[in-house]
Amino acid sequence: MEILGYLASIIIGLSLGLIGGGGSILAVPILVYLFNVHPEQATSYSLFIVGFTAMIGSYSHYKLGNLKIKSALVFAIPSIISLLFVRKMVLHLIPDSLFFIESFEVTKNLLIMVVFAFLMIATSISMIKKNKSIKECTEVNYKMLAIVGFLVGLIIGFLGAGGGFLIIPALLFFADLPMKQAVGTSLFIIFINSLIGFGGDVLGGVPLDYKLLFIISIMAIVGLLIGTQLSKKIDGAKLKPAFGWFVLVMGIYIITKEIFF
Repeated sequence: MEILGYLASIIIGLSLGLIGGGGSILAVPILVYLFNVHPEQATSYSLFIVGFTAMIGSYSHYKLGNLKIKSALVFAIPSIISLLFVRKMVLHLIPDSLFFIESFEVTKNLLIMVVFAFLMIATSISMIKKNKSIKECTEVNYKMLAIVGFLVGLIIGFLGAGGGFLIIPALLFFADLPMKQAVGTSLFIIFINSLIGFGGDVLGGVPLDYKLLFIISIMAIVGLLIGTQLSKKIDGAKLKPAFGWFVLVMGIYIITKEIFF
């Protein structure tokens, strides 16, 4: 099972390299189902794996001139505040056992996985749908960029993932960035948010298997390098629907497994 998990970890980076997102949406299910990591702990692992991989990707985009630092910081600073608030003040306050529906117990772990699955389904639908022509703004709307950043930080804080496909549209609409710059800037924001969130978890005493973290991160970086090379030959937009169907199936599988089995 672990060998399958390591191979699946390549897909985390492959997605980030090809379409600038999607890796984080896969990390938690891979950790929970293939490595038997506790769901709450898996959100911490995901923050490091995705953040470290995004750091490598954002540096590559920086060299290509696709990284807009000011827009990234306007988005990242409020998202970091909300992310740390959720992970330090909210997540640990949720009791392990929430309530019962007759004899069925709704636990904290179940809540995390089901919310994550619904986010996967929502993300997959947005990827599968054919995008109509997007009318981007003609000037940077820093106020809206900061507001969306704060909201995205709440999601990343609770789930340890799910930021990429929310960040890129925000950069397209409110930062007046072309797609390539939105992808590069998104990776930089993901890197900042994820590693700061992970640092907060480490200071909070979250137990971690650093050997596992290191190996999965290396595999994800291999996927990132492959995806970056493929992106020069393959249009990432054409791959989104296929990847969306894959994420949709995984989301439905998680809900089915957690609720019915």
